[in-house]
Amino acid sequence: MTENENQDRRNQARKRLRRMRALARERKALEERENAAAGRTKPPARLDSNPVRKEAMSAQSASATFPRVASVAKQIEKERHLEIQALERDVAELTRLSDPTKNTTAELERIRREVAELKRDFYAHLGSWQRLLLARHPQRPYTEDYIRLLFENFSEIHGDRSFGDDPALITGMAWFHGKPVMVVGSQKGRDTKQRVARNFGQAKPEGYRKALRAMQLAAKFRRPIIVFIDTPGAYPGIDAEERGQAEAIAHNLREMSRIPVPIVVTITGEGGSGGALAVAVGDRVFMLENSVFSVISPEGCASIMWRDSTKAELAAEALKITAPDLLQLKIIDAIVPEPEGGAHTDHAAAAKLLEPTLAQSLDELSHLPADQLVSRRYQKFRAMGQFFA
Repeated sequence: MTENENQDRRNQARKRLRRMRALARERKALEERENAAAGRTKPPARLDSNPVRKEAMSAQSASATFPRVASVAKQIEKERHLEIQALERDVAELTRLSDPTKNTTAELERIRREVAELKRDFYAHLGSWQRLLLARHPQRPYTEDYIRLLFENFSEIHGDRSFGDDPALITGMAWFHGKPVMVVGSQKGRDTKQRVARNFGQAKPEGYRKALRAMQLAAKFRRPIIVFIDTPGAYPGIDAEERGQAEAIAHNLREMSRIPVPIVVTITGEGGSGGALAVAVGDRVFMLENSVFSVISPEGCASIMWRDSTKAELAAEALKITAPDLLQLKIIDAIVPEPEGGAHTDHAAAAKLLEPTLAQSLDELSHLPADQLVSRRYQKFRAMGQFFA
């Protein structure tokens, strides 16, 4: 590539940066208008005291009154994402083709820093729907990835000793930082064949009974339990209902609250409804930065509330499903950061960011007596939802 061509590519990169700055300013202005709109369209004070319903009605009112603002904001987010991707390609191409002179290296480094700053700003201001899409990304790390990256000598446990095995839930013994632990986690699968075999991460009754069997085994040998959750929910098929899906979930909720060993839960992607909660009764509950935890999917909520599944984005905002929302509501204990751009961009980095959180939690909980551990766990979940009273 000639020097003139290099200069043209650098000029194109500068133009993209200028467009990105303009889009960022426009986005900020739209956010201010949306906030003002939400303030002007508050529901009457006589509405019921249910905060989730009030949030949904307020969001619906604002969206109905200012549809153009919401539509334009969505379009700007899409344009920003495409511009960031184009800039990253430009920088990679320029780095590969440019002569490594002092001037070109300094200029490329400056452009690279600006792109990184714009990317950080983009991912720091994602809405609930955008985070949900990241949580559902097919390349996010699953339980098998965390087992490979964080644990040693994993030995899988199969079957519930009643009906059969469930590949949607993985259980097994392993070593973590030189100590024996029990691992339980959802597994969705990477390609179509794997996803069908894993039932898309939707566990059946035998899966929950297998998980409980593994946890009771861990309690017998005084091993802490580490749980990874990434499931859209429990499988709703007729065969699962015939084998007692609801009973299996309810039984897990009761028994997990009584298990006398530390339980550390991490929601790594989707935490969908009772299917997630059935293995989420823990002493510590963490969420990855771009994961979600909800009683129902936004699509399902929109279909029930407004008879219109296309309002899923509105439902996502009203449901308060993201990690920051749930930390504020005291449903979870902490948020685990992800690599820049999301956990799907770098599995090893995602595991490395999660590792110290798990290690610290296990170290703190392992010093507590069993009766105190169980009592604290019970009080933790008993205190949730007190704002409804």
